[in-house]
Amino acid sequence: MEFLSLLSNLDAHIAGFIAAHGSLVYVLLFAIVFLEIGIFPLFFLPGNPLIFITGSFCKLGSLNLWFAIVTLTTAAILGNILSYRLGRAFGHRISKSHSRWVNQSALNKTQNFYIQYGQLTLMLSPFIAVVRTFAPLLAGVSEMQFRKYLFSSTIGAVLWVLILVAAGYFFSSIAIIQKHMATIILAGLVIGIGFLTYGFVKSRTRK
Repeated sequence: MEFLSLLSNLDAHIAGFIAAHGSLVYVLLFAIVFLEIGIFPLFFLPGNPLIFITGSFCKLGSLNLWFAIVTLTTAAILGNILSYRLGRAFGHRISKSHSRWVNQSALNKTQNFYIQYGQLTLMLSPFIAVVRTFAPLLAGVSEMQFRKYLFSSTIGAVLWVLILVAAGYFFSSIAIIQKHMATIILAGLVIGIGFLTYGFVKSRTRK
């Protein structure tokens, strides 16, 4: 309930942090986006609403627009690299393992998927909660070529930040969006979890 309260009043909490700590808010923004993407157990951190709200504070003049964009984009790119590296280290280990707990068929399918659709997936995944954390990790597990990974994930990160900051800058003052912000945040989280659940159920059904 405390987490839901935090999400529903995220703009007020950010405003309070700016009032109390000033420019340190950029460190907070960087940390949240970097950790959400880079460390899978922290997938629940509110990346989408945070970037949207950042745009609204830029509109108000509380934050510098371009500095905020650079901060958030850098955090997303570095988070992508960390997640990929962790997935690569883990994937290399399990691909060499002969343990009965390792599903080599699933690993091979993941590798084939990223060969065919990996670049498009990485460009679109930042917009979907949970998926933006899971996709870079799987790219690493499947040992996707790093050069292609970095190119695609960077484009995705740039588009994600630019579009959501612009949306917050121009549309955050609309009453219906302000009123239903918590619902929008939770809906995004549910959609992301739904994607992963569907994939898991589908793979189990096929097996």
